[in-house]
Amino acid sequence: MLNKLVYSLLFSLFFCAFTFGQEDIPSDEVKTDLLMVKDTINTKREPINVLAPSKAAFYSAILPGLGQAYNKKYWKIPIVYAAIGIPVYLYIRNDKDYNIYRDAYKRRLSGFGQGSDGDPFPNVTNDGLINAQKQLRRNKELALLIAIGAYALNIVDANVDAHLLQFNVDEDLSLRPHFKYNQMENNTDLGLTLNFKF
Repeated sequence: MLNKLVYSLLFSLFFCAFTFGQEDIPSDEVKTDLLMVKDTINTKREPINVLAPSKAAFYSAILPGLGQAYNKKYWKIPIVYAAIGIPVYLYIRNDKDYNIYRDAYKRRLSGFGQGSDGDPFPNVTNDGLINAQKQLRRNKELALLIAIGAYALNIVDANVDAHLLQFNVDEDLSLRPHFKYNQMENNTDLGLTLNFKF
């Protein structure tokens, strides 16, 4: 407790030495020029649009990439279409291949043997056709899940980005030292205060 008192006293004396160490100017030399202070704090801010995140999410739900355009993040639009388009392409391709293998298997079940005329896979057994169908169905379902996930991620990205665009990033921050009297310990506390406005 005594150390805190000594440190507080030394800090106060050091601070006072700088504040009272100014040179007196004779009154006849005092300049009477006007001092113009320019206000550097920009108090004009755009009003916060509370519906902007929901609008961006709605636009992205209607047409993928439209929410990113609403947020003026145009570079994200090709990424959105690639993330949705590639799985959709893979789904369609696997669906076509699945139908070809399924038709070949049905053809064999209806009485046409392996390697007969019109058989698209003469070197593949019936078990091979069944395994190919299972694999293609699994790939098709996985591509569909990835496409749905990319569509949902597109909506979430537009919503979050619209929220972040409204985040206050003003440079109006202030850092000040403060002295506070602590009644519980009957001494003063030194500290720094960081103030920022929302």
